[in-house]
Amino acid sequence: MKDVLITINSIQNLDGEDRFGPELITQGTYDYAADGARFSYMESPLTGLDGTRTQFHLRPDEVVMSRRGAVNAQLVFHQGENNRFLYHTPYGALTMGVNTHRLEWRMDEHGGEMEIEYDLDVETSHISRNKFKINVREKELKS
Repeated sequence: MKDVLITINSIQNLDGEDRFGPELITQGTYDYAADGARFSYMESPLTGLDGTRTQFHLRPDEVVMSRRGAVNAQLVFHQGENNRFLYHTPYGALTMGVNTHRLEWRMDEHGGEMEIEYDLDVETSHISRNKFKINVREKELKS
């Protein structure tokens, strides 16, 4: 596992209007293997998920995002598929779904980039179209 800097940019489209989320830059860990990559980080109070660890596991044809802590969920992004999951919060659980339209990632032993575009629904009601771009890069060593 390597220490990395992770930059996350997101856009959420609600009722035809794009809303850009704040750019989040955080520290995390990263591991690369021939069959994929993994990275994780602790959520910031800015995201409303303080106390939650988010982990991405990138495989050739899918990305699995797991959250553990204040909220618990496992989302599977597979292009062209609609995947359902339970989103557990301190107030109860919701059935949600992600319909992945585009999934691309380019990672190597030093990090890389990932982009995912998907529709989100809650209890089968469409909520938004979302897009996020994540950049993972090794932390520079200080001399």
